[in-house]
Amino acid sequence: MSLQKSAPIDGVLTGNKPQPVAANATIGQITAVEASAVPAAPAHATKAMQTRAAILTGPVLPTVLRLALPTMTVLLAQTAVNVAEAYYVGFLGTQALAGVALVFPVFMLMMMMSNGGLGSGVASAVARATGAGHRHDADALVLHALVLAMIVGALFTIGAVWGGPALYETLGGRDESLNAALKYSNYLFAGAIPVWIVNFLAAALRGSGNVRVPAMVTLVGALVLIPFSPILIFGFGPIPRLGIAGAGIAFALYYGAAMLVLLRYMTTGRSGLVLKLAPLQGRLFKDILKVGLPTAFSTVLTNLTVILVTGAVGLFGTTALAAYGIASRLDYVMIPILFGICTAVLTMVGVNMGAGQVARAKRIAWTSSYVGAGIAGSIGLIVAIFPMLWLHLFSHDPHVLAAGSTYLRIVAPAYGALGLGFVIAFAAQGAGHVLWPFVGATSRLVLAAGCGWIAVSYLGGGMAALAAMVSTSLVAYAVICATAMFSEAVWRVQKA
Repeated sequence: MSLQKSAPIDGVLTGNKPQPVAANATIGQITAVEASAVPAAPAHATKAMQTRAAILTGPVLPTVLRLALPTMTVLLAQTAVNVAEAYYVGFLGTQALAGVALVFPVFMLMMMMSNGGLGSGVASAVARATGAGHRHDADALVLHALVLAMIVGALFTIGAVWGGPALYETLGGRDESLNAALKYSNYLFAGAIPVWIVNFLAAALRGSGNVRVPAMVTLVGALVLIPFSPILIFGFGPIPRLGIAGAGIAFALYYGAAMLVLLRYMTTGRSGLVLKLAPLQGRLFKDILKVGLPTAFSTVLTNLTVILVTGAVGLFGTTALAAYGIASRLDYVMIPILFGICTAVLTMVGVNMGAGQVARAKRIAWTSSYVGAGIAGSIGLIVAIFPMLWLHLFSHDPHVLAAGSTYLRIVAPAYGALGLGFVIAFAAQGAGHVLWPFVGATSRLVLAAGCGWIAVSYLGGGMAALAAMVSTSLVAYAVICATAMFSEAVWRVQKA
């Protein structure tokens, strides 16, 4: 094999222009002197090249799992932080716990938009630039992501301070619970800009194939935050008791520290990406937002679907509402696993599409979607057959258990469809297309929330009817997202 044939591959992997080599030169003919003349690549550059090579040429499933595992660990750690915080706040009383519950949907919206919404736009843009060997664009995208993070983070902070009182009161906050929500919200969203910066930088790193560093930062932060949060909430030594404000302050401090660590790391170049000042370009903002904006809107639709279905269940009374709340929590077990796979898929598809390897990108999408469907489907089938394995973790009220069992036996078997559609949606985002995932999210809203509400309010349907609409919405979501796999517009190399 001639060295000349392998040079373009090196150009793709490193982003550097291949050097001319004599046509008759072979690997075996390179002398020791010639080899010593080539400067050794830094360790971090070699690691980035190895990761990129695995994404472009390595076995699909092992590479997906290797990239997915750190992100899964991160999300499970974040879930543990949320559970621990709710546990600590519970000692402050029912009103404080209710205040946190009022803020939680807005908090989750911010996290979903920064990680999987606009964050997907950042990861997709970086992955495609990396795969195409456009190193300067990949570096410049980090700065553009940072600018966007500051703008959107500021909007969340301003929105929470100005709109929080009206929003939390509309959601049912009164007197002490409303005061607790406002106090918690103001401190929590004071750290919105650091949250967006951290999640965007982590998305950029994942897009380049670097999943270890953002995972380590989040994991270490979780290990510090879980014991640090109660110190601020309840006080310890010279630290005064701050109550529910302490929970918000601990969160803001954690993301502030994580932001400084990642910013410093990104300026060193050790990540494979370099954060540095450069002229801002409209085309790079467009490259992020063409995937990020529709995907962010899809997360809004997903949250709105949950809110409206919750409202429909509320028509059955408090017992049914409690049952739905318990049963639907199963989603939060699967999301970290599925999202971990999805971030790996988005990166691998984006890099391969950028490198012009369309067939491999599609193979990655199909293989990973089967894995997602298998994992989510297995969990769903087990819980559908043995619903008490899950429900007994939260309640032993026979009325709650009966309603919860009805819901799980109908909806849980469709979790395999959710896993399939979820992974394909991220694969399409990696290819730079978001139409079919957006249509799929819209169909979930129409079927689960719209048709479900009609079935309950106007047709007299019970929990089984509402659960049937939710299950149907998941199947429709999977079918619509799968349409992207057969679209020639999605699976073609985009011109620079």
